[in-house]
Amino acid sequence: MSAVVERFDGPAAEWDAFVATRDDATHCHRWAWRRVVERAYGHACPYLAARGEDGSIRGVLPLVVVRGAGMGRHLVSMPYLNYGGPLGDDEAAGALAEAAAELAARLRCGSVELRCRNAAGVAMPPHPGKVTCLLALPEGGAEARWRAFPAKLRSQVRRAEKEGVEIRFGADQVEPFFRVFARTMRDLGTPTHPLSFFRAVAGELGDDAWFASAWLRGRPVAGGCAIAGGGTVEMVWASALREASPAAPNMALYWAVIRRAAEAGMRAFDFGRCTPGGGTHRFKQQWGTADVPLPWLRSERRPGAAVRPGTPGFALAQRVWRRLPVPVATLIGPRIRRAIPL
Repeated sequence: MSAVVERFDGPAAEWDAFVATRDDATHCHRWAWRRVVERAYGHACPYLAARGEDGSIRGVLPLVVVRGAGMGRHLVSMPYLNYGGPLGDDEAAGALAEAAAELAARLRCGSVELRCRNAAGVAMPPHPGKVTCLLALPEGGAEARWRAFPAKLRSQVRRAEKEGVEIRFGADQVEPFFRVFARTMRDLGTPTHPLSFFRAVAGELGDDAWFASAWLRGRPVAGGCAIAGGGTVEMVWASALREASPAAPNMALYWAVIRRAAEAGMRAFDFGRCTPGGGTHRFKQQWGTADVPLPWLRSERRPGAAVRPGTPGFALAQRVWRRLPVPVATLIGPRIRRAIPL
């Protein structure tokens, strides 16, 4: 039975109903992310659906046209997130990927990137190099998970508690999280998303968006945003102030989110993407995680068109950005960040 690909503009309930039937779906496939991207950045979102002869959905592909002055135009599923790509049976996935390539040509996009978790059925070259780190959550709940951690790791979490680190969850933690996040992004030489982006995440994903902040002596010193879906909780964004590192607030933050995930009956905690062998990778490995390669697929219509680390001028731009005052970087960062799909 052949699959016919079409633009999908609603109803959202039909899209999400199909996503809910797929064991390989991620929160990134949910319709809510389209509303987040449109609200925060105004990007066009030409979502595609593959239908069978009976009209039922056999596959979906969320797509965003990421564009910005001097950055070109790129078709990505899904920008700013770790997953996306065609969702459906192999035939439908292949048809959706072909349709994405044709759409990119019509829109004169410099590249197409599909952030697949399963690349079966998609004829597009992989771009290896990134992994995610998964932590299995046992049936025994949070207590069983805690006992399985190494003694050294448990002592680091306890150190944060002894220092007086307090973890707070809730929509009211969006702004405290953002204050830490924006400062950290400046220090890393990376433009930040605007506060409005995270407010949109909280508003559109509701109870599935877990915003948490670590407070020490009356101020936030670490923060994270985790998204729940499909039996997994993924820490999509997290940061901590360097000067607070002796109190280990990041350890308390991660444990609080892992504990909440275990208590909610989730099967796994996803620490998010990183580069193998780097400091971030080592931080995640100490929790007893398993590395899972991310088979992102990329096709470039113009060589070097994709915006990513390693392209000319990227390192220089980072050095310049680190010198900016935090308020300045926070103000102008989103104008640049909207065009960078990472």
